[in-house]
Order: sequence, then structure tokens, then C-alpha cells
Amino acid sequence: MAGVWQQPYLNVFRHFKLDEWKRSTKEGDVALVMDKTLRSTVYQIWGPVSAGNYIQLPKTSTRSLGLTGRYLYVLFRPLPAKHFVIHLDVSTEDSQVIRVSFSNLFKEFRSTATWLQFPFICEAKSSRRTIVGTTSPGTQWTCLQLDLQDILLLYLNRRYRYLKSIRLCASLLVRNLYTSDLCFDPAVTVTEARRNKLAVTPMPREMAFPVPKGECWHDRYVHIRFPSDSPGAPRELGRKSRSPPEAGLPGPVPQLLPRVVAGSRALQDSVSPMVQTSSPIASCRAPSVPARLPEVSLSRELLEASAQVGAGDSVNVFAHTPAVVPSVLENVGSQEAASSKQNGQEMARGKNPSHPRSFLPDPILRLKGVIGFGGQSTRWALWTKDGATVVYPCHAVIVALQIDTGEQRFFLGHTDKVSALALDRSSLLLASAQAQLPCMVWLWDFQMGGCLSMFQSPVHAICSLSFSDSGAVLCGVGKDGHGRTMVVAWGTDRVGLGGEVAVLAKANTDTDIQSWTVASDDTRMASCGRGSVRLWRLRGRALRSCPVDLGEHHTLHFTDLAFDSGQDGPRTLYVCSRSGHILEVDVQHMAVRHARLLLPTRPTGSLHQQKPTFTSGPGVAISSVSVSPTLCAVGSEDRYLRLWPLDFSAVLLEAEHEGPVNSVHISPDGQRVLSTTSMGHLGFLDTVSREYRMLVRSHTASVLACATQPVSRRLATVAQDNTVCIWDLATLQQLYDLTPLDEAPCAVAFHPTQQTLFCGFRSGAVRSFSLTTSDVLVEHRQHRGAVTGLAVTPDGSFLFSACDRGALAQYDCAAPQCSVLRVAGNMVCQDAWPSPNTLAVSGDSHLLAFVGPSKYTVTVVGTVSLDELLRVDISALDSAGSHLDSAVAVCFGPQPTSHLLVSTLSTKVLMLDVTSGRSVRELSGVHPVACSSLAFSKDACLLVTASDRAIKVWDSPTQARPGCQVYIGHSEPVQGVAFTPDQQQVLSVGDTVFIWDVLFCSERTPRGSIRGSARAPSVCEAGSATGQQEEDSVSGACGLPRRQVPMPSQARLPQLAVGATPSEGSDGMSSVLDDEGPSEDDSPTGLRQAPGAAVLVEKGAGGDRPGRTTGGPWGLGKPACSHSQPSASSPRDAVDLPTARPDSYKHFVACFKASQFPRSISFPPASGRPLRLKAVVGYNGNGRANMVWRPDTGFFAYTCGGLVVVEDLHSGSQQHWLGHPEEVSTLALSHDAQVLASASGRGREVTCCQIRIWDVFTGTCRRLLSHHGSAVQALAFSPDDRLLITLGDYGDRTLALWSTATYELVTSTRLPEPVHGVAFGPGDAARLTCVGRGAVTFWLLQQRGADIHLQAHRASLPVEVGASELTALCFGTAPLLYCGSNAGQICVWDTCSSRCFLAWEADDGEIGVLLCAGMRLVSGSNTRRLRLWDVGAVPELRLKGSGARSSAVLLERELTLDGAIVSAAFDDRIDMGIVGTTAGTLWYVSWAQGISTRLVSGHRSKVNEVAFSPDESHCATCGEDGSVRVWSLASMELVIQFQVLNQSCLCLAWSPPSHGRLGRQRLAAGYGDGALRVFSVSRTEMELKMHPHPSALTAVAFTADGQTILSGDKDGLVAVSHPRTGMTFRVLRDHQGAAISAIQTRSKEYGDFGVPGADLWLAASGDQRVSVWAADWLEDRCELVDWLSFPAPAPAEASGCLPPSLAAFCPWDGDLLVCAGLGPREELLLYSLRQKQVVETVPLPFFAVSLSLSPGAHLVAVGFAERLLRLVDCESGTAQDFAGHGDSVHLCRFSPSTRLLLTAAHNEILVWEVPAAEAQEPQCRVSWGESPR
Repeated sequence: MAGVWQQPYLNVFRHFKLDEWKRSTKEGDVALVMDKTLRSTVYQIWGPVSAGNYIQLPKTSTRSLGLTGRYLYVLFRPLPAKHFVIHLDVSTEDSQVIRVSFSNLFKEFRSTATWLQFPFICEAKSSRRTIVGTTSPGTQWTCLQLDLQDILLLYLNRRYRYLKSIRLCASLLVRNLYTSDLCFDPAVTVTEARRNKLAVTPMPREMAFPVPKGECWHDRYVHIRFPSDSPGAPRELGRKSRSPPEAGLPGPVPQLLPRVVAGSRALQDSVSPMVQTSSPIASCRAPSVPARLPEVSLSRELLEASAQVGAGDSVNVFAHTPAVVPSVLENVGSQEAASSKQNGQEMARGKNPSHPRSFLPDPILRLKGVIGFGGQSTRWALWTKDGATVVYPCHAVIVALQIDTGEQRFFLGHTDKVSALALDRSSLLLASAQAQLPCMVWLWDFQMGGCLSMFQSPVHAICSLSFSDSGAVLCGVGKDGHGRTMVVAWGTDRVGLGGEVAVLAKANTDTDIQSWTVASDDTRMASCGRGSVRLWRLRGRALRSCPVDLGEHHTLHFTDLAFDSGQDGPRTLYVCSRSGHILEVDVQHMAVRHARLLLPTRPTGSLHQQKPTFTSGPGVAISSVSVSPTLCAVGSEDRYLRLWPLDFSAVLLEAEHEGPVNSVHISPDGQRVLSTTSMGHLGFLDTVSREYRMLVRSHTASVLACATQPVSRRLATVAQDNTVCIWDLATLQQLYDLTPLDEAPCAVAFHPTQQTLFCGFRSGAVRSFSLTTSDVLVEHRQHRGAVTGLAVTPDGSFLFSACDRGALAQYDCAAPQCSVLRVAGNMVCQDAWPSPNTLAVSGDSHLLAFVGPSKYTVTVVGTVSLDELLRVDISALDSAGSHLDSAVAVCFGPQPTSHLLVSTLSTKVLMLDVTSGRSVRELSGVHPVACSSLAFSKDACLLVTASDRAIKVWDSPTQARPGCQVYIGHSEPVQGVAFTPDQQQVLSVGDTVFIWDVLFCSERTPRGSIRGSARAPSVCEAGSATGQQEEDSVSGACGLPRRQVPMPSQARLPQLAVGATPSEGSDGMSSVLDDEGPSEDDSPTGLRQAPGAAVLVEKGAGGDRPGRTTGGPWGLGKPACSHSQPSASSPRDAVDLPTARPDSYKHFVACFKASQFPRSISFPPASGRPLRLKAVVGYNGNGRANMVWRPDTGFFAYTCGGLVVVEDLHSGSQQHWLGHPEEVSTLALSHDAQVLASASGRGREVTCCQIRIWDVFTGTCRRLLSHHGSAVQALAFSPDDRLLITLGDYGDRTLALWSTATYELVTSTRLPEPVHGVAFGPGDAARLTCVGRGAVTFWLLQQRGADIHLQAHRASLPVEVGASELTALCFGTAPLLYCGSNAGQICVWDTCSSRCFLAWEADDGEIGVLLCAGMRLVSGSNTRRLRLWDVGAVPELRLKGSGARSSAVLLERELTLDGAIVSAAFDDRIDMGIVGTTAGTLWYVSWAQGISTRLVSGHRSKVNEVAFSPDESHCATCGEDGSVRVWSLASMELVIQFQVLNQSCLCLAWSPPSHGRLGRQRLAAGYGDGALRVFSVSRTEMELKMHPHPSALTAVAFTADGQTILSGDKDGLVAVSHPRTGMTFRVLRDHQGAAISAIQTRSKEYGDFGVPGADLWLAASGDQRVSVWAADWLEDRCELVDWLSFPAPAPAEASGCLPPSLAAFCPWDGDLLVCAGLGPREELLLYSLRQKQVVETVPLPFFAVSLSLSPGAHLVAVGFAERLLRLVDCESGTAQDFAGHGDSVHLCRFSPSTRLLLTAAHNEILVWEVPAAEAQEPQCRVSWGESPR
């Protein structure tokens, strides 16, 4: 379907600005003339040669119009006695470009695979009357209506995608071109259609020809609709537009006569055109077939099928099927035609009237993405010519991946796994072969995506394909029928020109061939294999070969080879082997020139890492080689990709992979090296940046099950390779790998509200994983057999698991630590068909269904008690069957329907009533075999079933004859299907994961309510049900083209009830009924609009006054309640209707927090040394409008976590306003800049959101307001600052109005649907405006004494703009209102008349921010773009009304920032401003200078470590986002950032001074892949990268002299490395099995503690153990000093998880260790190393999660998960607690001088000043960046 911006029609000339000739071109005699008939200007294209005089759109052939409308309307007039030609280039679904031409030059219809030529012929017809002044024969103005979809379908059996280009050639007059999805009748006006109630769509006035009063349209103009019998054009409409054969115009009548040439299969009824040239008198007879059309012999079946085309049954009649178009035969059931054809994603249909009908859109699914790589082999991955795209197979699909954007393009058609792939050098031809016999080879047009040829290969199993550089020769290698190696060469030079592929030569050989390559001259080739390297030559029609003299290397097993790329032809051949040898073969002399051996990275049993070399010794198996003019890339089985110079003198770069490298491929520019591994990974190494980027990860075996996370777009999969992977559905990248050891996962499920994943295993275990920590939360082993199913209730209360021993377990999963409630035996069938739909939970979380206790029964139980509610015997439902039927899978229908779907072994799908158990409906023959998986959309419109390798989509499954479409593409049986939570995509898993886009919006009124269902909608639906019915009656159901032009609604304006009080005893939700008549029980709406004038609902200051509310869409009242202080009860209604998240990024989403405030806190008395919060680093990028700036006063405030930060932009000093318990979502500043309002979200312990009112001058909180149940979406002060409006988000949907004098609630309203923004009108406190779903709501506030009158008027968007979410608004010069939409449009409204008069495409994404001042408008969107518009001409355009054109709005400037725009503030002239993004950055923007400067920036994700420089001038932080950031402590500004992509930086250390001098400044950072990187701060570069650990690093530290690095990982290994050489010379495994949580070093006296060595260091691990060591690294000595082991606290006491083990040396007493998290109690332990015992304990209120000791004072800082920080003074024994953190205080670090304390809570960094008297000055201080001398 066409995009929204092309609806309902598109003026092509206007949209592409034909008069400017910038996006179009003209050639020859093209002029603008005045036409007297039309009384308007038209384009005249004149000239004797059509090819030399034309208008072309677009300007160049490389661009595309992209017009997706089904119909093209050409308004033109042929010139007398002149020829004309119209060329249309149309793109099909398989990316094939077809040219469709119409001309009076053509004498007959012609058709090729890429060109359709239709003759435009004028035939004379007799006339019974004479008209004076009739135009010349055949030269009338004509409306040529072309159904592009049917033209391609009928003549080429292809599916229309979009119109690519248009060329209008001489000689003709053309008025305009239009595209639309609607079928217009030009002879009927809007007035006539409305007056006579005609079932036609009249032509819009803009497109219509003028008809003088009293004359008939058909007397002056001609209408041609072609083809005539298109399903989109109803037969009734066609007959009314036709006349009897004897009636007609005098003179010739133009006709489109497609001629049938020899060999074509045009159908008589399908090809005949409809010529509308006569009066619009309805004819009872069908039009006669033109005599010139020859008859075609048709079978009865084809004639029946062709007769059904016009009836809308979507039976495909293939009028032309070129031989080169591939087709796939598919048996889709007993009722489907065996000859149905299927191409790629196309659906197979039958001709039987009893067969399930098709439906629109067709196809309804489109393949969006594929997760996976490989299948038959993981060798094939190729670069395109430009190096921007990677081509690789994924089982039966070929994927072209754009590496910069991540966009995937697909080549569909293979029915089995792709076994070989080849791409020619120019990236024009792509060849592929599949493994299934007989072996077929496909040739594709790579640029267009279409298949050029498909042919059977003489080779039975092709293992290799290679193109020559020119693409003229294709070579294939494989085995013949006798198992001998065969080589075939095909000629492909003619395939693109319509020729066939010819076999040039083929040869059999007894030598083994593992790899094959073709040289650049098309005739020379080479092969290698076991003990063989041969050179081949193609001469004539023969392939001849000659062996290379290998000498002593004749026994090697060669794996790959590559020619050099010399300009004079290939001179050297590089061959690699499994023994590690690389041979350089002289091509001319056919002899080995050099032989080298690649040694392993480290010898066996040695810990000393060495550089790889070429010498003697045992080699590394090399699997692939690739050569460029300067480099040689080698992939080996030791998991390394290495780059060498061509002389192999030294390794230039190397990259370690997670598995053996299978293939390498250097890009054409030589800057990237592609690599694949046996683990199914695909990535490339960038030789310029020296970074490796992973492109694709995949399972290596079939996917068994999948689950989607409702909270975020994440997908979890389990596969037969025993892996559990979590994917991001937006980027298709892997997020987590939760692969267990020695376990086989088989089932998976997400918790609907928590960051938790449940996984079931074949051993019977059920584990709960935390997605925030990637740890196992709990493990249950209640099952003795393999887990067959997992299901979680939608409300997140219960988890159910079933096993193959028949047991059913119930768990309480409301808490993070889920517990077993009960286990019932013999409940689930033990021998059931394997299916992911073993268990099913109803949408209301009340019912659980499963197959059992036998396979013949289905049981429904209650989710709370597991009491049996229903048992249905499936075998008894079919009493006439010859065998007993059994159940396979179960699935509940969406709420509120009470249906249960059951698939059976006899290929049926039964729809059962869960109340009575009776069969409501039955679908027979759904698949050839039993359906293994079911998925039902939430709106009950679509049912997806899976069986074998196909999935089916059923439309209206609850109806008698549901439509059906079939989709193939999997090479193995589909294991499961599912809808994504937003219902926009379908997932199918089997050999890999397919993501399909659903091509129509499923969020519409359930069909049951439209088609007469007795179900009454809920209260929130009642208002919109009637309106939806009226809209469907006009536009047609299921997205069909509209039958009528949409007219303005005549219904009364909806009214919004404010403050209506419910009746006593009601449930708190107002119910509205019509007073003037009884309400029928079977009414589909339940609530009706009350007639009469607008009703005002009044609320006085003293209480509510009874009023009458209306039942329209905005007529739902809500009891208003006044809350100025928090209360225990929620102010919301008793019945809370859940709302799905809107399609808008405007709504605040709080960061997930595992921490929570304690229920009671007792703050100890102050110790006399209070901390002072100095600075906060960070900005809430997930907030919305959470930054304010007033240029005139200089006030600047923003939010960071729960803090409001007020910053002086000149000095950089900050004030911090504390008080919010959760993240602040939004801010608002009063117009006099004296009051700031801030709102925070609702936490676990808080029932309502907090709104705080701050005094700007004192920084104190005046009032605390509480009213909204979830997050606050927006705040706004009235222009006179007397009122404050607060808007709840989509979960709250409450609008509240407060008086700023007393901050009492004036009124409150519950909205029926989410609203995205609210604003007061400029200078008028009585008017405010809201924007939401496709409409603007204007509010009027009227006050009479103490009473408030509130009236609402809802204005919908015009049809031209389309139905979209309005997401942002701002007022311009009165009376203008600017609104932004989620489709990227900006609409301008006249607030006086409440109409939208102008709209333009302002962005590609959703607009979230709009600001206007004077003649300038600023827009910000989620595409990261900030744009400045000149809207000075808009006030004048308002006077033009509908004639306003958006071309008057000019784009002045544009900036691209680092994230979606969420907040903005500018000065009065829009010259400069501050902008906030989702990346957590605040930018200063100057339009005049065209610059953007960072003001505030922080980490986007969790901060893992903080390290200080020895001179205390700077500090460094690292985070989960992979960045290491260096900050200036004086200003807390970002100085340097080191970024590693796709990795998490988990630990960090700053090098200490060496021998009293600062020395070279280094940072050591540990990453999640086990890498340790050393960065030079002074030179701002990476000095060294080491890989001392196989798993993620968790701790790192320098020794006291800075010459050694100690690092620990999550497996408990401690590695000791040299930072200069990168060598790891010792690995300690004493803590193996538990993650290292802390490593610390300090110096000591040589003989202290009775052991030699000058270094003392400790390591703490998660198993409550601490080890202390003494070392002398120069002498390679390391001895254990002490070992501490403590009992772990009980999980119940530790809130379900163990606290981290923390330990540190005491800086003021060298004998003491300070430990936390060790032992069963919440305390600090002071352990004496000399006495070997705990000498003192300090009690703590909670378990510590972070610890730091001050070097200059006896202070200990302790962070808690309860968001508290405690400062303990060990001298005085006092302590003090500090709040202000938004999450767990997981990090705290003192600076070397104890002047500062840095704490971190998630991504917030807080800097505290410590006024300690013992603070020491740093001993070493140098200027920043100065190198030591």
C-alpha cells in the first residue's frame, strides 16, 4: 500500500516541482501553453521524433520516483495526426524493472520478460447524431487510468511494488499525472455521488476536467481504464460507466488493444480493455470483445478462474510466464490447486470456490530481516565492488547486508540450503547453488534483485562457484553421479541480454579439489586439494589442467588459494594448507617459489605469548587466504585472522575470533578484511582503525523455540547447539549469550514486566536469568524429564513448566527469586507431538491450557489453583473419522473472546469455546502435516500457523471462510511462530530466525464488533466504536481502497466531561446512557452520543456539581480529587484500563532499577565532617523536556537521576535540589522564572508520582503534589502563571489543572486515549491545546465565580495529511499552531477556525520537539536531526486556505547530534539555544555560527569504575558502553574519550607515579571479551592490547611502581602482565570458580610479614574469600601471606542475592584489611594481618556494595543497594548517611588527597567535597599532557 504521504492521491507534477526542472528533465520542444478546453496551462510536447522530445521524471535513471499508488492517472490529449509514446518503468516485488509502454505507433501487443507494449488505436464508430464543434477524431482530452498492479499480474505474473520513472514523448498535451490507491470515476462529481448515494468514488476536484453547465462529461472527454476487469474496480462501477455498443461518440474512439502474439497465453476475458467513451447509462449487457482480439483456446478451469478475477476472489491468472522466472511448486493442502505457483514470498492459491479465499493486502507479510549466517557451509561471504555490502547465505536465503545501515536485502527462491555463492567483480551477477538434488544453479541480477536464469547443473553436488573478473565465465566444482570430481564452465555473458547460459566446457578429474579460483583473464584457473595444486586453462570448448611441481610438499592437504592482482595478469598463486604452509607458486613456470610455515601463537604448555612467525616446527592449520596488491590475509583454525605483507616479514594485524576461521576476503579497496568462523560468526577487520566489527552472529543448529520480551524489542531463542541467545529485534544484533555448561536448553520465556528470562532444560532444570547482571537468579529441579514447555501469565504472577514425564509445575514469579508453589503429576501428555505451544495462558492470566493427560484430550485449569475447569476429548469431536485424532498445540484467542485454538494431528485447527468446550469453528486441511505452532494477533484479525517448511497467514479466522496466504523460505521445518508484542511483525524460527513485517495496521476495532458481534466494548472503547463503524463503511474493510471520497463528519463535536462524580456504589467509572430512548442489549457500542448542544460539566472550588456527560470518544468523566500531599490510596479510578504504549518516543521510560529505598531509614547524627555535593556528571537522556534555560535571566536547569541540577553557565558551579525518590521525567519553568516544577516517576514503594514546586531563588521545595498514577508526560504554566497543567503518560491518561496560588487541584480529567503534549495558548490562560492520536483537542476554560467551566473541541487531521500520531506542538504568531507527527510531518493549524491548512514533510522520523519564535521554527526528531525552518510566509498562506503550498516553507539550517532530540530551549530570536538528546548530552547550538558544543555529557549506561590521576588533576571513568572517559576535576568537563565498539569496559586503573615522578600517564582497562587495553593519556592513543583472559575482566590494578599489571576475570583467574611488552608471565588459579571482585596493591618493606618482596597485593572473589600475597615481580616470586574465608550470608537475609566481596588495605594502618560483604551480618570487618584475626567490627544498616578508604583521613565510604552513601569516621567512631542517588551506589572512590569523593549510581556520577583536616596534597604534580623528562 502507498505511504501515508501519498494518500489519498498524489499530484506528481506538483510533488516533484516540474516547473523548476531540478528533479525532472525535458528534452526538445517542450513548452507551457494555455488550453482553451481546460482553461488552464498544460505542457505541450511537440516534435517529429518522439525519442528527442520528452519530459522525464526523475531527472536521472539512478533515482526513483518511489510512487506506490496502484493506479496511475494520465490526463493528456494526443495531437492530431501525430504519434506519441508513454513509457513507464515499474519495479516489481522481486526488484525487477519492467517497462510498460503505450503508443499509437504500436500496431499490435508485444510482450517480453522486461517490456510490455500496448497499442493505442483509434477506431471510427457510427454516430446517430452530430455535435457541432466536436474536436478532431482521436484528439479529445483523455483520462487514462492504468491499474499497474493488474497489468503486471496478468501479463507477467509479477507483483507490483512501485513506479520508478515516467517518460512522456512527443507529440501530446499533458495536464498532469496522479497516483492513488483509489479507483476514481471522472464522470461523477462529489455532489452527484452524495445526492444519488452512488457506490462510486468521484474524481477529486483537482483532477477533474471542467464540464460546462448542461453538458455531459462523456460528450467532451474520454475515460480509459486498463485493464478493465481489475479486482480493485467493482463491476458495478464499470457497468455504470459504460454504454451499449450502439451508443457512442461520433468519430474514432481510442482503444487499448493488447494483441496476442505467437506463444503468448493472454486470456480473453482478462486482457480485454474497458473503454469509457460514451454516456454514463448503465448497460445490462456485458461489453463485447473487440473483434481484433484473436481468440485463445482456454480450458474450462482457466475460464472459470478468469471469470472470478473481477469478483474479487484474487485468483491469479498467469497471462505470461517467461522461462527465466523461477517458480516453486508447493502442495499447500488438499483443497489447494496442485499447480499453484509460488515465487519467493508469493502465496499459493487454488481455483476451487470452496478453497479459502485470499485477502488484501497480498502479500500481507514481507520479509524484514534474517538472523543467522551459513547453513550448508560458513565459508561463503563476499564483498561487493564498493565494499559497502556483504553478501552471504543464510540457509535457503541469500542476504545482502549494508554494513553502514544494517539494512538487509534478500534473494529468495532456493528451496534448500545454499551450498555455494559467487559474485562477479563488477557486482552485477550473483550465482548460487543449492544442496538439494537435482542441483540447481541460480543467476541473479544483483543490483535489481531479480532472477535472470535458473538451470540444472551436470554436477550433482556443487561445493564451489567462481566468476571470472568480467563475469563472462562461471565455474562450478562438485561431484558427479559416480562420486568423481567434476568441473563445469558456463558462459554467462548473454544472460543479462535475454540469452541463455551455455556450458562452455566440463571435465572430470581424479584429483581432490577443495578450492577453485579464476584469474582475471577469464581463461586461466587454479585448483587445490589434498596433495594437489593444478593450473587450468579454458580453450575452445575444453578444460585442460597441468599439475604444479610441489616437490617435498606433495603430501600436504591444501585448503585455499588466491591469485595476485597484478596489472599484467596473474604471476603468483598463493596456496595455504592444513599443515600451516603457505606456498608461493610461479604461474609461468608452474613451480613453488617460496614455502613458509605458520607457527602457533604459543607453544603447548607455555604461558609466554609469542608473535607468530614463519619458520620450522609444528604449524597452524590455515583454512583460507586472500590477497590484495599489498596484503595477504590468512584465516586459521587457531581462531586468528592475520594480515601479512606480501613478503611475510611480520604480522601487521591480527584478530582473535571465538572459533576457527573458515574464510577471509579482502575488500576491493584493501581497507577491510571479511572473516567467517565455524561458530556462525561474520565480521570484518578495519585495517585503518584497527577495530573488528561483528556483523552477524547465529546459531549453529536448528532453533527450537523463541520468546519475545513485552517491555523491549528483544527476542530469546534456544537451539539444538545448546545455546540461549537474546537478540535486539531493531538491529538484529545479539545482546546476550546465556549458554549453560553441559546443559541442553529446550524452552524459553520472558517475564512480562521484569528483566528476567526463564529457560527449561532437557535435564529437567528450570533456571531464571537476570538480564541486568547476566547471572542465574534461581534454579529449580522439580522435573525428572525434559522440560517441554514454559509459560508466564501476562500479569507476571505465575510461571508454569511442563516435562515429558507428565508433570506440571507452578511458580510464583512476581518476585525476582521465583519460588515453587506446587507440582502436579500426570497432568501433561507424555507422548505429545513436540511443539512450542505445549502450554498456553489466556490474556487475562486466569486460564492455563495444555494437551493432557492424554494426547486425545485438552485440559483447561485455573492459573491460581490449578483446578480443572474444562476437559475436551479431541477424538470425540470427529465421530465420522476413521481414526482417533489427537491434539498437537494449543493457543488462546485474544481477549475478550473466549476461544481456544487446538491444532490436531489430522491437519485441523479447532476453535473451542473455553466455557462450554464445544467446537465453534473448524479449519480443515490447514497444512499437509500437523500444525506444530500457532499465533493469534491481539485484534483477532490474523492467525499464523506453521508446519513443515511453510507458514500460513489466515485472515478473519473466526469467520466461515477465512482467507489464507502461504509463505516459504525456511529450509528446515518451522519450529515456532509468534507475533511481536507490538503486533507489527511475525517471527518464525526453524533453521534460523525470520522477521516478517505485517503490511497493515492490526490495531483496529476487533472484527467481532464490526460484523455484528454481541460483545459490548469496554468503557474506553465505547466512544470510538461508532466512529470506527462509519469509517469502515466508507473506506472498506481490511484496508481495501475507499469507495467514496472521505467527507467531513456531520456528528456533533465530542465533549470532555471534567470532574463528574460517580454515583454512590459505583466502581468509580462513569457510565453514560442515552436519556431519550432505551438502550438495546445487542448494540455494538453500548454507549451512545447524547444529542443536543454541547454539555458543560462544572466543578466549583468547593466541590463537584452534578452534570451530564456525553459518551463520545472524549466524553468519559473522572472523579476529580484534590491531593496536595501524598496519600496511601491511589487517586486513580478503581478500574484501570491498560493502554498499549503509543507509537511515539515522546513518552518517558524510566531506567530499570533493581534497587529500592528501604522502608525505614534511621540517619545517625552528623560526624562534624559532612560531605558537600560539588558536581553531578550526567543528564537524563530518557527524560522528556527535562531541561529549561532562560537566556534573559541565565537560569539553566536539567535533571540527572532524581536530582534537579541548576548550573551557572559562566562559572560552571552547580546547585543540586534533592527530594525526588525516582528519576525526574520533565521540568517546567514559570514565565516569570520564579518557580520551577519537576515531576518524577512512580517507584515500587510509591503509589503516585511526585510533582515538586521549587523556589528558584532559594532552591527550596514549596509544595509537594501527588495525583498521577504513573509518569508525568508534560508540565506547563499558563501565560499569567496562575495555573499549572500536568499531563499523565499513556498509562495514566489524566489531565490535571492546579492553582498556583494554593497549589490545590482545580479539576482533573481522565482521557480516553494517550495524549503526547499540552500547551497553553499565547497570552490566553483560558485556552490550552493537546495533541494525540490523529487529532488536536482545543480546550476552553471559563470561570464564573468559584465555578470552572471546561469545554473541549477535537479536530481531526485532514485526509491529505493521513492518520498519524501528533507528538509535539508549539504556538507561533497568533493564531498559528504548529504540530509535529510521528511520520515526520509538521502541520499548521488556524486556531480560530480549528482547521489545518498546511503540512509538509519535515523529517524522516518522529518529531518530538517544536519551538517557534517570530518567523523561525525549530524541529527535533528521533533521527537525531535538528532543523531550522523559515516560516515567515505561513501567515500569508493561512489566508489562501486549501490552496496553501508547503514550498513556501524553507529549510535554513540543519544539525545532526548524537541522539534523538528530547528537550530544547532557545532565545527569542532562535539564534542560540541548548538541546538535550537521548545520548545523555546537552548541546549548545548556535545557528549563526553553525556550531554545536557539548555542555553536559555522561555515560549512556552503567559506570563500572573510577580512577584518579596521581596529581589529582583528572579522573577517568569506564562504562558498559565501552568507553573510557577522562575528565578534568576542576571543571568536570570531558577531555578525552577512548571508545571500543561492541564491548563493555568493566574495570579501570591509572598508572601510579614511578620513583616519585609522575612518569608517562597510562590507563589500563579491562573488557568483556577478556582483552586488556593500555591507553596513553598524554598521547591519546592505545599503546597495547593484550588478551590475558578467556573471559570478561572484572578487576585490574597497577603495582606500586607501575611496571606490572594484575587483572582478574569472572572465572576467578588472576593474570600478571607487563604493560610494556604485553606479555602475561603468571596466572594464578587459586580463586578459580568465582569472579574476582577486587584487586588492590601497595608497597611494603622487603621483609615485612616474614616474606620477601616489595609488593603486597590482595584479591577478593565472589565466594567470600580474600587472599593476600607478597611479590617480587623482577625475581618472578609471589607467595601467599594470608587466606581469608568467610561464611556466606543466607539468601533471605541478603534480599535474594549475595552481596559483593569487598576488601581494601587500610591506608593509615599497614597491618589492617578492611572487608565488607564477608560473613553473615551487615558490618565492616577490620582484619589484622599480623594477628591473623578480626580486631574490630563496624555495624552497617545494610550489606555494602561498594567501599573506599581515604588515604589522608580515617574515613571509610560505603555504598548500599538502598541508594544510600555512608561516611564512617574511624577516629571518632561516628557515621553519617547521604541520599540523592537514583540507584544502587555501586561505586565510591576517594581521590588521593581525600579532597574529593566520587560515587556512581548506574550512569550518574556524583562528586562530593570532603572537608577533612588530614587531607594531603598530592606528591607529584605536572601540567596536563606534559611528558616526563
